[in-house]
Amino acid sequence: MTVKSQTSTPTREFWRGTRLMIPMIVGAAPFGVIFGAVAILSGLSPLAAVALSAFVFAGSSQFIGVNLVASGATLPIIWLTTFVVNLRHALYSTTLAPYVKHLPRRWLIVLGFLLTDEAFFTVINRYNEPDDSPHKHWYFLGAALALYVNWQIFTWIGIIAASTVDRDQLTNLGLDFALTVTFIGMLIPTLKQRPVLAAALVGGIVAVLTSTLPNNIGLIIAALAGVLAGVIAEGLQEENKEELLNAKTQRREDAK
Repeated sequence: MTVKSQTSTPTREFWRGTRLMIPMIVGAAPFGVIFGAVAILSGLSPLAAVALSAFVFAGSSQFIGVNLVASGATLPIIWLTTFVVNLRHALYSTTLAPYVKHLPRRWLIVLGFLLTDEAFFTVINRYNEPDDSPHKHWYFLGAALALYVNWQIFTWIGIIAASTVDRDQLTNLGLDFALTVTFIGMLIPTLKQRPVLAAALVGGIVAVLTSTLPNNIGLIIAALAGVLAGVIAEGLQEENKEELLNAKTQRREDAK
């Protein structure tokens, strides 16, 4: 049942999104610091490290890109690897499309650029709330922009720290487990959505089955399999909705 939204305004939605992103910001902050430091210690200039956070704004891809640069990988390898890692955004976009397709292109460009794992999991929960607020895209903007601004700040902190703290001290803080827990916490509330559940199950199973492949190629295969499963599940779900709607329409016509 849809609940009428009497108090929703662009400003309230924006600041609500900002506030509810705070736990995600706290979880992402250490990784912003580590990225900034590792980028410098891997040979990137401060300007290049800042540009990666400002224009790429994709934590996992940034870490992978920096490691590939440090290992001397060619540009095509770096582009292909980061492209595959970010394919999960195709699933995010497919899931969000029904909620934002009415927005002007300028909004879609901004929201698309700011879309991250944390933003998606926070925003999709807002879109699934049973009210008819026409300003939920402002919530999206507030949440995503808050994370963007803070990621830039923590990247700078990491860059500054790189001049005074040893790389081993930064990378051996045991934060890998914290990152895993953070993503599990984001994922669980969304598993009630069939496309996300399908992507998680297929991606997880394929990752386990391919874990022994060299160069972590199993993760790339798992990412592709998960995205494909999610897109297929989304398509099947839409088909089922359309069939149910047609069936209801037909019954109404028959009743007349």
